[in-house]
Amino acid sequence: MAFAPSVITGPTSVTGLTNPTWTFTSDSVAPLPNSKQYAVTAIGGTQTGVGVHTIGNPFYARFTKPAIYKILANPNVSGVIKAFPKNYYELLTVKGVLPLANQPIQQFPIRTSFGLPAGADVADPVVVAAAIASHAALLWQLAEELRKSVLTGIV
Repeated sequence: MAFAPSVITGPTSVTGLTNPTWTFTSDSVAPLPNSKQYAVTAIGGTQTGVGVHTIGNPFYARFTKPAIYKILANPNVSGVIKAFPKNYYELLTVKGVLPLANQPIQQFPIRTSFGLPAGADVADPVVVAAAIASHAALLWQLAEELRKSVLTGIV
């Protein structure tokens, strides 16, 4: 399955939001040929003051894959591969935020980068799946703590 969000439900404990949902619609003009981008076109639940995507106040998610995939080199005469190149994928969420009253909206980028070693997709797909699932679960479960850390600077 390809990256294609539709309606996403978020944790209710973060910032006191109640049943937050975001409806994503495909942006047919992704900035890179090796990416897909989706804009938030509707929100649900209680998100007072949160707006949907506009040019001046962006709210979108973009998934980018490598432009050229790296592969494993052949083992040397001893049967050892010395270098394991990584194929980098990135999930980017951008939301416009107000830094101060009467100031222009500024972009707030949130990035998660996946540096998958070449060959692991075939040799170890279950472990790759577990790593991605645990990362997503950490983001979900720790959303409130992450919010507090970003707002207070305390880790």
